[in-house]
Amino acid sequence: MTNTPTVDSPSILSPAQFLGHWQGHRRLTRRVIEAFPEDQLFSFSIGGMRPFGVLAWEIHQVSELTLNGMRTGEWTMPQWRDGTSSDRVELLRVWDELTARIQAELPTVDLDFFSQVHPLPWGEMSGWDAAIYTIDNEIHHRGQGYVFLRALGTEPPAFYER
Repeated sequence: MTNTPTVDSPSILSPAQFLGHWQGHRRLTRRVIEAFPEDQLFSFSIGGMRPFGVLAWEIHQVSELTLNGMRTGEWTMPQWRDGTSSDRVELLRVWDELTARIQAELPTVDLDFFSQVHPLPWGEMSGWDAAIYTIDNEIHHRGQGYVFLRALGTEPPAFYER
């Protein structure tokens, strides 16, 4: 007998635990944004990678897209360059607004969403895969931010203190 999980198998995380997990990543990424020297957040780059401020806006947009998709079933491609600024205060303001929305709205998502397949702008995924992709994307880009901070001589926040 194999024990291959499917989307319909019992979950490992409850919706409340998943919410806590996602919010922990958002808190940590916010601390990475705050750790950058003001003049380097939107300008410092290594090896052709985008500056962390630009990556943080992408994280924000993917998270917003996912939350909206979870709530409405609509998966509109973000305008990656529109609506972003090079102002840390503005970035943190919208970051905090979305964090509050996630806290309020994620618990209202129909649990069937997670087992259904959805047409995201970059391909079809189950709701669970879309939710995990959003967090994986954040972790990936936050890792780039850690490299940038170390290159700038700044100790990044401890990754386990979410």
